[in-house]
Amino acid sequence: MVSPQGDIYSYGIVLLEMLTGKRPTDNMFYENLSLHKFCKMRIPEGILDVVDSCLLMSFAEDQTQVMENNIKECLVMFAKIGIACSEEFPTQRMLTKDVIVKLLEIKRKLSS
Repeated sequence: MVSPQGDIYSYGIVLLEMLTGKRPTDNMFYENLSLHKFCKMRIPEGILDVVDSCLLMSFAEDQTQVMENNIKECLVMFAKIGIACSEEFPTQRMLTKDVIVKLLEIKRKLSS
């Protein structure tokens, strides 16, 4: 059944795919491990282990720049949006209006 909660779930999974470079159907996700759980277990401390290395390279040539330019903080925020949108139960998922507010906050941080 199509619903806003179903759409927001799919959006969350797409965000996590973009962030990690992994698909929810990757071989590493079996039994109880999913893309959602993989990210949720590692955020915020392990954000740089979760993020696709190609994505990090597009931001900066070295890790120092990633830390200094709010990029790490924004990656954590982005991951948290993806995780919140892809919660198992629809009532626990982030609302679309809240997603927009958070994404605009990330944009503002990266633009400053």
